[in-house]
Amino acid sequence: MSEKQLMKGNEAFAEAAIRGGCRLYFGYPITPQNEIPEYMSRELDKVGGAFVQAESELAAVNMAYGGALTGKNVFLSSSSPGIALMQEGFSFMASAEIPMVILNVMRGGPGVGGIQPGQADYRQATRGGGNGDYHIPVYGPASIQETVNIIYDAVTLADRYRNPVIILADGMLGQMMEPIILPEARETVTEEEIRIQKPWALLGHQDKKERTVVKSLRLQPDDLENHNNKMHEKYIEMMEELPQYESYRLEDAEVVFVSFGSMSRIVREAMDHLAEQGIKAGMIRPISLWPFPNKAFDEISPKTKMVISAELSIGQMMDDVKCAVCGRFPVELLYRTGGMVPTPLEVVEKTKALLEVTK
Repeated sequence: MSEKQLMKGNEAFAEAAIRGGCRLYFGYPITPQNEIPEYMSRELDKVGGAFVQAESELAAVNMAYGGALTGKNVFLSSSSPGIALMQEGFSFMASAEIPMVILNVMRGGPGVGGIQPGQADYRQATRGGGNGDYHIPVYGPASIQETVNIIYDAVTLADRYRNPVIILADGMLGQMMEPIILPEARETVTEEEIRIQKPWALLGHQDKKERTVVKSLRLQPDDLENHNNKMHEKYIEMMEELPQYESYRLEDAEVVFVSFGSMSRIVREAMDHLAEQGIKAGMIRPISLWPFPNKAFDEISPKTKMVISAELSIGQMMDDVKCAVCGRFPVELLYRTGGMVPTPLEVVEKTKALLEVTK
């Protein structure tokens, strides 16, 4: 087993993509993920890959789309306003069934917002910011190690479903440092292996096969409906196979938090403080944000008085929490936004205030 090493989040994320097999990166600098394009510009060439700094996020996403059409694994990263500009490209990729690993190191918004961490891109990512009937698997890791593992696995997941995959990190995870174990590097896939494994890829027919066409334009309504129905079958499979979560101390919990990413780390410390004050608290931590792990909520004790959606956004995850709770418990919101991050003691005090109202 590899030894642990101390790495900054953004650099670890980039290295995970390289070790996972990504050989093309197209990016544009934006805080707080700038270390990723810097790392890629230095390291990708060492493994036979290519780094291109685009003139904008719009250019980056369409370059990435074109690069992925060759069958090579592509990594794309940005932060909130940049990801917003890429939404049309994500819709095109989903329609054309092109694999892609996308990392959003989220910051506060809306608009240009600030450069501090946030989670207010939840709705955009899980509902899809582009046009049409499409879905993209979305993950919300809570540590650098978990983000590394998810990025690494997302390379093969994207290939498996021929679909983009989005990872929602945030400025806190991107800028902090933690000891991690990096996964073993995968071998670079050869062009001949791509031809065999990805017959849809555009590598030139060389007079050996029929010309391959990848498109999202379908002018005949029945053709487009059939294509949407075919993709929908894939999304149903994702909803059955991809939900992922962790749960903590749900048995006899008086209050159950639902939280993901960096916020879940704060909540977990707050749970210990609440326990010291005689308040039993549990937590459901969704790892997959789409598909949302609804079945996790079946584990909540009937003794629970309240479910609290704890977020770095003004209730963007709360709708999913309410659907999963299905009216069995009252659902309240605990949040900070705009780049503000609560302390564990602030979470404790707000939780006690919410519980007081229910008495």
